[in-house]
Amino acid sequence: MNKYSIKAFIEETAQDESKNDFFQLESTYMLELNINNQAVMLKKGAMVAYTGNVKFEREGLLSKGIGNLLKKSVSGEGTTMMKASGSGKVYAADSEKRIRILYLENESINVNGNDILAHEESVKSEVKMMKSIAGVMGGGLFQARISGTGHVAITTHGNPLTLIVKPGRPVFTDPNATVAWSGNLNPAMKTDISLKTFIGRGSGESFQMMFEGDGWVIIQPCEEVYGTHE
Repeated sequence: MNKYSIKAFIEETAQDESKNDFFQLESTYMLELNINNQAVMLKKGAMVAYTGNVKFEREGLLSKGIGNLLKKSVSGEGTTMMKASGSGKVYAADSEKRIRILYLENESINVNGNDILAHEESVKSEVKMMKSIAGVMGGGLFQARISGTGHVAITTHGNPLTLIVKPGRPVFTDPNATVAWSGNLNPAMKTDISLKTFIGRGSGESFQMMFEGDGWVIIQPCEEVYGTHE
């Protein structure tokens, strides 16, 4: 068989039928959700294909919604989730960002709202405004606290790096490059006046997230670029 034939292409790229976990990575950039009379919260616009009898419903800001006023104040397409329910397979992706599946066991994590791709409906999500940086950056204005037991899929630009936070050794991160952090950490915003001399950054490197205590923070080797809502 010619290695460039259509048959060869199909065999190389075809879905792996042997993979049937509830949350399953078909590739680094493609999430497969095997729904069997279950419900999943999925980032708006992330569904690229589905099979079976699946119903999609708009659910507002993340899974529970916190009002129209907040929707208008937050930039980025990651603000709205939709509910996928029924039986079938749903394929999801987000701008070729890398996908990682995490399974929470009665645990909590905090995630930048724009970096949540999907989570089980049974997992609780609470949206919090990061008021200390309101007006400084777009989609990074809000975070989601995900807690409970179940699967969560998060996305990163490039391979993520996890930094360990230890008492007396705070970690400082660029908000646009910060993806998630452990549920027990509550970052503060730090302003570094000296960094304001570096021109050319929309959000300004002078604003950093400061993590203190005992935990971890996930960063990505790329800064999130947020759109704006009219």
